[in-house]
Order: sequence, then C-alpha cells, then structure tokens
Amino acid sequence: MNKKRSKWRRWLMIDLAIILVITGFFGAYGFHFYHSIASASKDIHVSIDRTKSDKRVSSVRFKEQDPFTVLLLGVDERESDRGRSDTLILATVNPKTETTSLLSIPRDTYTEIVGHGTFDKINHAYAFGGIEMAIDTVENLLNVPIDYFVKVNMEGFEDIVDAVGGITVENAFSFSSNGYMFEQGQINLNGKQALAYARMRYEDPAGDFGRQERQKQVIENIIKEGATVTTLWNYNEILQALGTNLKTNLTIPHIIQIQSDYKPALNHMTKRSIEGGEDTYIDGIYYYKVPEERIRELQGELRGELGL
Repeated sequence: MNKKRSKWRRWLMIDLAIILVITGFFGAYGFHFYHSIASASKDIHVSIDRTKSDKRVSSVRFKEQDPFTVLLLGVDERESDRGRSDTLILATVNPKTETTSLLSIPRDTYTEIVGHGTFDKINHAYAFGGIEMAIDTVENLLNVPIDYFVKVNMEGFEDIVDAVGGITVENAFSFSSNGYMFEQGQINLNGKQALAYARMRYEDPAGDFGRQERQKQVIENIIKEGATVTTLWNYNEILQALGTNLKTNLTIPHIIQIQSDYKPALNHMTKRSIEGGEDTYIDGIYYYKVPEERIRELQGELRGELGL
C-alpha cells in the first residue's frame, strides 16, 4: 500500500477545490452548518506569519475585494518523512476582472531555495523547510506575494472525489492507466478512477505538461460538483474526507467573505503551465530550467493579474 501511495506524489492538486467546496456550503446553506464547519476548521487551520513578505505593502482586504493568491501544494507525507510538494499550483484570484488563473509549476523547476542557500528542484523547498520555505521560494521565483496556502496530503484524494459524488471530465484522447481504460470524450470518474486519470504521464504526447492539464481539469470539475445542491447534502462526508489531510491559513471568516464577494471570479478559470524551459542535467541530476526572460514574462503576467 505504501508503494502505491509513493507513486501518487507526482500528480494531483485538489486544494483549491476543497476551499471552494467549503465556500459552496455557505452559498447554499447560509450559516446553518457553520458550527460543523468551524469545528472541522480547527483541525485544518495553520497560522503562519506572512508580514515578512516584501511583495505586498498591505494585507489582503477581502471586504475591499482585493485580488489575492493561493499556493496549492500536493504532498505525500509519510511517517517520519515530511515529503515533497510534487504538485505546486499558484492560483491568482481577481474579483475586479472576474478571473481566476491556475499556474502549474513543474516540480523539477531549477530555482533558488530561499532560506536554504542552494539552487535545486523547487519541490525540495518543502522537504527542506516546510510550508514557509516553499512559499518563500515560489515568491522569489515569480515575484508575487503568496497570501495564502492550501496543502493536501494525497492520501485523502480518493475520499474527497467520492464525497462530492464523483466528477465528469472531457477526455482528449483514449488511454489506459492503473488498470482503467479511459475513452475519448465525456467520462464519469469515481475517486480511484480520477486518481489514475490525473496521474497518467508516460502515454501522453505532452508528457508532464499533459498530466498537469488533467490535474487542473480535475480541480475545475471537483469545484463544479462540490458546489451543487445535491453534493452539499454530503457535507459531513466531505468534512470527514478532509480530516487531517488538509492544512491552510485561510479562516472561516475568509472563506465566508470569498463566497460572498469573489464568486464571479471563481467561476471563470484559466489554466496554464510554466512552459519554455529546457531539460537540463547537472551532476547527472535532471532539472527543468526556465530561461530568465521567460521567468520575467511570467512575473509580469502574474503581477498584472493581481493589479500590482
């Protein structure tokens, strides 16, 4: 079982979906289940100090509908092993332009590991220094503030997909993975199937970038399913699925405010990856090295999305 879990590290980030599933509860139910969700939030909330960041002059004001960012980390944590954030997605949310952008950051991206004094694969930042080092490293790479984070342990993925009643995706081409056959076109997936669908890499002509596209596709469809009235009746099951598998510095008041004032932005998502990098070997180790000019372009795009 542990071997199977270790294979899951590469493929999927569902954190944003989890947040939006919770926000959907408030949209459909008002405050009827507030105490249930507030109780669950005690297990998932982590307080971290983001005042030291030099990327933002003042904190995000949800009441003023300020744009904000969320760093989504998918981690395979095991006993006595912190694990690595083998899936990283930066979400930028701007209610003024009514857009949400998901940027996949390849796990092998070669960059400075802030606070560790080395250049390495970006997914090593979490292994070296946990959430805060991962945040500082992504901030340094992309030159935008990381306001919030959501971290999920991949072991909980199947349960969460099943808790929202499964998902429906549009599959670009037929392939098999982990004993499942996925036909081209619209297909319905349960938790185990969604896991296999999202993690497939080697049969995809686009390689890891194709895998990232399926990850983001799964995220978007979990969000859609999680916000339906039918799914919301399963709130207890969803909260149980979250359990200890989710950590975030977002609070219940944050989530309520996002649901209230940011919903149009959350309904309009764009998805992309950091492309234009080169396959590079340093001392026999593989890295994905992105040219400085491409990094600067990305920095400009992201800062524009946030109105900075």
